[in-house]
Amino acid sequence: MHGQDAPDDRRPDVLAHVAGNVRSLRAERGLSQDGLAALADVSRRMISGIESGEANVSLSTLDRLAHALAVSFSRLVRPPEMPDNSRIDSLAWRGESADSRATLLGTVPAAREAELWTWSLGAGEVYPAEADAANWHEMLFVMDGILTVEMDGAKPKRIDRGDFLIFSSDRPYRFVNHEADPVRFVRNVVF
Repeated sequence: MHGQDAPDDRRPDVLAHVAGNVRSLRAERGLSQDGLAALADVSRRMISGIESGEANVSLSTLDRLAHALAVSFSRLVRPPEMPDNSRIDSLAWRGESADSRATLLGTVPAAREAELWTWSLGAGEVYPAEADAANWHEMLFVMDGILTVEMDGAKPKRIDRGDFLIFSSDRPYRFVNHEADPVRFVRNVVF
């Protein structure tokens, strides 16, 4: 889901429960920090920083941790007592512009899970995302502005207000706002 880190002074609120969830899930599975680091392909130092609440972790790293712990992304970021299919409504990413943000609204079961997000990108903002696993798909609907989606090896797709795009996210892609005004869109991630 995936992408870049937010600056330390603008920590997304979706990270509020990650430290405790990672620590407890790792312990439930009998994994050391080194063991989890190896499974998730991240450094032990990153695991230590996440568990202490000091690391500013990217969404793609959270995806890898969720996969390594055999849980959904939403299970990793939501309060431990919150049931599945609940309203999450947590800020998960901030860009450089105050107009650039992503909010995870909630999830429902799919083959594994489906996520509903609201996004906005300020003028000139770019959100780079790593490739997801096979069979993951993105469904985007632009409410305001114009969004450009750039995928490795493909012609950029321009999505105007009121239009949509559905694509497989199994290769790196970027959400780009080439316009002077912010773009707002709804994003569904299905996997």
